Amino acid sequence: MPQSQPPELAPRASELREQLLHHAHRYHVLDAPEIPDAEYDRLFQELQAIEEAQPELRTPDSPTQRVLGAVLAGLTPVRHTVPMLSIATERDTGEASARRFDARIRRALALGDADAPVEYSAELKFDGLAINLRYERGVLVQAATRGDGETGEDVTHNIRTIGQIPLRLKWLALPSAREMGGSEDAPEVLEVRGEIFMRRDHFERMNEQQRAAGLKTFVNPRNAAAGMVRQLDSKVTASRRLSFYAYGLGDVRGWELPETHSATLDALAKMGVPVNGERAVVRGADGLVGFHAQIGEKRAALPFDIDGVVYKIDARALQQQLGFKSREPRWALAHKYPAQEQTTVVRDIDVQVGRTGKLTPVAKLEPVFVGGTTVSNATLHNEDETRRKDVRVGDTVIVRRAGDVIPEVASVVLERRPADAGEPFDLFKRLGGKCPVCGSAIAREEGEVDWRCSGGLFCAAQRKEAILHFAGRRAMDIEGLGDKLVEQLVEGGTVRTLPDLYGLTADQLAGLDRMAAKSAKNLVDALDKSKRTTLPRFLFALGIRHVGEATAKDLARHFGSLDRIIDASEPQLLEVTDVGMVVAQSIRLFFEQAHNREVVGELRRLGIRWEESDGTADHTPKPLAGKTFVLTGALPNLNREEAKERIEAAGGKVAGSVSKNTDYLVAGEEAGSKLDKAREFGIALLDEAGLEALLAS
Repeated sequence: MPQSQPPELAPRASELREQLLHHAHRYHVLDAPEIPDAEYDRLFQELQAIEEAQPELRTPDSPTQRVLGAVLAGLTPVRHTVPMLSIATERDTGEASARRFDARIRRALALGDADAPVEYSAELKFDGLAINLRYERGVLVQAATRGDGETGEDVTHNIRTIGQIPLRLKWLALPSAREMGGSEDAPEVLEVRGEIFMRRDHFERMNEQQRAAGLKTFVNPRNAAAGMVRQLDSKVTASRRLSFYAYGLGDVRGWELPETHSATLDALAKMGVPVNGERAVVRGADGLVGFHAQIGEKRAALPFDIDGVVYKIDARALQQQLGFKSREPRWALAHKYPAQEQTTVVRDIDVQVGRTGKLTPVAKLEPVFVGGTTVSNATLHNEDETRRKDVRVGDTVIVRRAGDVIPEVASVVLERRPADAGEPFDLFKRLGGKCPVCGSAIAREEGEVDWRCSGGLFCAAQRKEAILHFAGRRAMDIEGLGDKLVEQLVEGGTVRTLPDLYGLTADQLAGLDRMAAKSAKNLVDALDKSKRTTLPRFLFALGIRHVGEATAKDLARHFGSLDRIIDASEPQLLEVTDVGMVVAQSIRLFFEQAHNREVVGELRRLGIRWEESDGTADHTPKPLAGKTFVLTGALPNLNREEAKERIEAAGGKVAGSVSKNTDYLVAGEEAGSKLDKAREFGIALLDEAGLEALLAS
């Protein structure tokens, strides 16, 4: 006889399993967690310890069984009890397809014009991998791929790692189960069928990690998901974030099915099975057309890929009446959207300069219709990615475009590479080391994948971004110089470089959209006012890569004057607090460009000025040296930036968040969670008057 369990462990293990399954459902399916991750981990570890001490308490549906980690010798064939059939596909993306389908259904059901419209369940057609989940008495016992429809592959070890998929169904959540006296007996067999897929954001993050590690990237989310599901090592699958939605059933024994398909999906959702909410019951051809158009408009905004929608007669009795034809149901149709992938030929590889100076290789393509539009350019991301995919001029490539996403070259069809294909891409060699827009030197810092133009103040491609940064509140603080106005000034050719800003007149500005005479005068006054600034603000305003506010202050404090910073060598720059080799090289590269020095010189000639020092260290005691402040809420008279500058001038440091190392919290009106945290840590609280008194002391 099996050994009896200690009475205190078995109930606790059962309680922990219930809690963890509940919280996993809230987190993975409802996206509404009730407890923090640390609390979930604590419960998980407690259950894990119990099961390790008493292995016989471990159940197949235990949350600890999600990640098995075993490397299998191969995937075992699984014969489907109910074949996983395909659905007829209509590739004509116009509304006529939906109307033809409804007309066929009405003819098959012998319905006349006077009869009511047919009701359909309309759903998304996910672009993923079909899967069959077999539950016995409510517990997941097997997961299998579609395969050839008759026989698939056992991938249970991987499917258990997908947090959205319940290991045990919430059978008692169904009203029908409660009506049966609350029986705990779930169906003898319930096979749930659905789609495994990868969200776009998870796919992009995975490819970024692959690029950073120098590994091969995946072509699209569908291929990535399919590859992960068929992995032999479930630890690899667990490291990728896969998702699942159910759309139907396979073998069912011991459950009287609802009368409609839509009600069946509702029931699955109550059992804890993920069912997508973008579905509806629609009436007749107009309902089908409307659903297809509605989802088509949303397609680009969905967090995952779809390649169409699916129409199914909702009434199960009518489905049975129509039956199947050529192993396809007569009562269902997949209505596609324009393809998101096509093949074409690379005619050339160009290089574009982005608004921050980033250089991006772009494939010039033989025009191809993909994703609902004609595409003739596709991004190659960066030089490393272009080389990794080995994209060359003359290659046949697969181009991908999802919604409004910029088209990209997903992969090369190597077997079609012509004998006269171009050489492997070399960005520096192609450009001769110069920016194609302004001729400034290009550089790539150690450890980075992107080449960049160093002519930030001069390069036309970076003009708008440079002006907006220069005018920012923490830089030159030019009030009224916003995004829309800068766009008009740049596109109209009125402002080509930063010094042009200080030549603007009220008459010029008043002629622009949404600029009245008063607004124009206010901006001219703001430009004039900005000429009186500080060296740290001016340094920060120049937009030197890696030089933020703190570094600008350190540079100004150390050197005392702009000329000494411009002339400083890398070893001299490295003497500045918190300036490392990357920052020092970036500063030197910036000031070595004649264009940048000319712009700086012209700005100074136009009257921009600040107080400078001789660069010797200031040993005057700072009253707030070593003290850390955090600002929150709105102060009556000081804005956040003014308060920060006065604290730093007195030697204090201003941090963004409260910690045990914070000395003072300066709180104004509508102070939020930072005030609560400061009280929790016992940190000294100041209002504006208290800060003024402290600064005066």
